[in-house]
Amino acid sequence: MGILLTEADAAAGAGGAGLISMLIMYAVVIGAMWFFLMRPQSKEKKRVAAMLASLAVGDVVLTTSGFYGVVIDMKDDMVIVEFGSNKNCRIPMEKSAISRVEKAGEN
Repeated sequence: MGILLTEADAAAGAGGAGLISMLIMYAVVIGAMWFFLMRPQSKEKKRVAAMLASLAVGDVVLTTSGFYGVVIDMKDDMVIVEFGSNKNCRIPMEKSAISRVEKAGEN
């Protein structure tokens, strides 16, 4: 009877070690997923937020719909963008609709 108990205890101990190694593997996989998927997304959000924070009147912007325009007025979350050369096409839009900013003094 003593032999059976020691074999059962050894099997239980091996199962616990397998569980720990499986948890470590899950942690490694989750860490890799965060590093390759979530981290770049958060860096992109920070880049876009910094770009929109540096937006100023006179900057040339590219909207998400593909139109180039010049910022002529700004409010909290809205900008008024002038499209074309006739100075009559002024459209208010949200800042989140801007995908790229080119500063007025840069090429």
